[in-house]
Amino acid sequence: MKRTTLVALCALVILGGCSSSGNWGWYVVNPSTETGQNNIRFLLSGFWSTISLSLIAAVLSMAIGLLVALPGMSSNRWLRLPSRVYIEFIRAIPLLPMLFWVFYGFPVVLKSIGISISIDAFWGAIITLAISDSAFTAEIYRSGIQSIDKGQTEAAKTVGLNYRQTMLYVILPQAIKRILPPLANQFIYIVKMSAFASVIGMQELTRRANELVVTEYRPLEIYTLLIFEYLVLVLIISFFVRWLERKMRSDESR
Repeated sequence: MKRTTLVALCALVILGGCSSSGNWGWYVVNPSTETGQNNIRFLLSGFWSTISLSLIAAVLSMAIGLLVALPGMSSNRWLRLPSRVYIEFIRAIPLLPMLFWVFYGFPVVLKSIGISISIDAFWGAIITLAISDSAFTAEIYRSGIQSIDKGQTEAAKTVGLNYRQTMLYVILPQAIKRILPPLANQFIYIVKMSAFASVIGMQELTRRANELVVTEYRPLEIYTLLIFEYLVLVLIISFFVRWLERKMRSDESR
C-alpha cells in the first residue's frame, strides 16, 4: 500500500513539473476548474452512446452467431457450406471498410432494388459491429457445443427429445458456461471497436475526444483521459463476467 502511494505521489510530482514547464496542459481536464469540469462532462457524455451501441451490437452478434453456428455443425454439407463461407468472408473484411460500406453503400444497394432507406450513424455502427463480430461468435459457439460429450446428445434422444429440444435444454446450457469467457472477450472487443463509429459521426467517447481536441489543441491530455475511460469500461465488464462465472460455479456445486 505504501509503495502504491509513493508511486502515485511521484507521478503527481512529475506531472506537476511538466505542467509548470509548459510541456503539459492538464488544465483542460482539471476537475478543480470550470473549464476542466465542462471538458470532462463533455467527454463523459459519450459514455451512454458507447455502452448502448456495444450492448445492442453484442446481443445481435450472439444471435446471428448462433444462427450461423448451428447449420455449420450439420451433417449435411449443403447446410455447412453457407455457414463456412459466411464465417470466412466476414472474418476477412477489416472493420473500417465494412463500416463505410454499410453506412454509405448499403442504402445505395437497397435503393437499386427499389427500397429507399437511410441508415444513421448509430444503427450503421451497430449493424457493422454485429455482423463483423458474429463470425467470431459463431466459431465460439461451435467450439463450445462440440466440446460437450456426445453422450449428452444420445441420452437426450433416448428420452424422446428432438434436435431443437436437445440443443435448447441440454447442449446449449452446458456450452454457454464453457464459452462465457471468450464471449466476454468478444464483448470487450466490441466496446473497443466501437471507437471506429466516430469516423461516421457517431457521438461516442472517441468522437467526443476528437471534437475536444479540435477546440482545445491538447491531444495528449484528452486522449489520455479517453484511454482511462475505456479502461474503466473494460474493468467493469471483466468484474461482472468474473462475478457471473463464480455464481454459475456456485450454482453447479449445489
